[in-house]
Amino acid sequence: MPAALTLDTHPAFVNAAAWEAHLRQDRRRSEHTIRAYAATARRLIHFLGQHRAAAVDAPSLTATDAAELRAFLAARRGEGLGNASAARELSALRGFLAFVAKGEGAAAPPRLRGPRVKRGAPRPVSPTDAIAIADDAEEEARDGWIGLRDKAVLLLLYGGGLRIGEAMALTGAALPLGDRLIVTGKRAKTRVVPLLAPVRAAIEAYLEACPYATGRNQPLFRGAKGGPLSADIIRRAVRAARARLGLGERTTPHALRHSFATHLLGRGADLRSLQELLGHASLSSTQVYTGVDAAHLLDVYRAAHPRAG
Repeated sequence: MPAALTLDTHPAFVNAAAWEAHLRQDRRRSEHTIRAYAATARRLIHFLGQHRAAAVDAPSLTATDAAELRAFLAARRGEGLGNASAARELSALRGFLAFVAKGEGAAAPPRLRGPRVKRGAPRPVSPTDAIAIADDAEEEARDGWIGLRDKAVLLLLYGGGLRIGEAMALTGAALPLGDRLIVTGKRAKTRVVPLLAPVRAAIEAYLEACPYATGRNQPLFRGAKGGPLSADIIRRAVRAARARLGLGERTTPHALRHSFATHLLGRGADLRSLQELLGHASLSSTQVYTGVDAAHLLDVYRAAHPRAG
């Protein structure tokens, strides 16, 4: 059987450098996404080489059909890939094959529905799915900085337990970011929210890429034209992500806040601390699912949150 070509030895433009440069420069994806997408492309080329018993080049990649994509995903599922990860892998393949097709002047790759789970899957969102939603929203955004923005917002909802309106209300007064954030909630009540390093890094990456300056009294999260970001934009991003990832309809931005509370409670956080972190006026609100000084809240949060380690 002829040896299957890898991205690195492909002729013309189909190579790791070109694909990664496209993701980095044109799509402005994160380094994590670039590595993951390039790895997926290499896996597909290797699979097709074995599946077809022939070397794979750019023209033959444009002939990849839905049956071959299904076979590839079936092989990956056999390796233990879950629904959300399989759906993200399919999204990466579509992007790669579209990149190849454009360079070859060929038709767009076949559309293939991603794996789905039963509708109405119960909340909370698992930690893995919460991160997958944020990553998917970043990867599918039309502009790189918008993808970084959406990811930062979603990680903030899950990593900090914010209501979406609270995230939208943040201004440049929150800068520079530290290990905690002062959030204004319902009835103008303020509270301290610990800021995990990955969440802070995501916000900082967005701010670095954002084309609009952020003054002290200006919104932290901007819309495409520079105005305040609408919560509906984030809701739509989550709806699109959950469809691609095969998640239930109850997976919403508020479900990320719910997950924050449930995961902390399940890992030992006490109700009083959780009440304070969520900004609930009464303990009864916290007890639905899920006085304390800021230092103690940070300790509780770091010890209990599944992404704090």
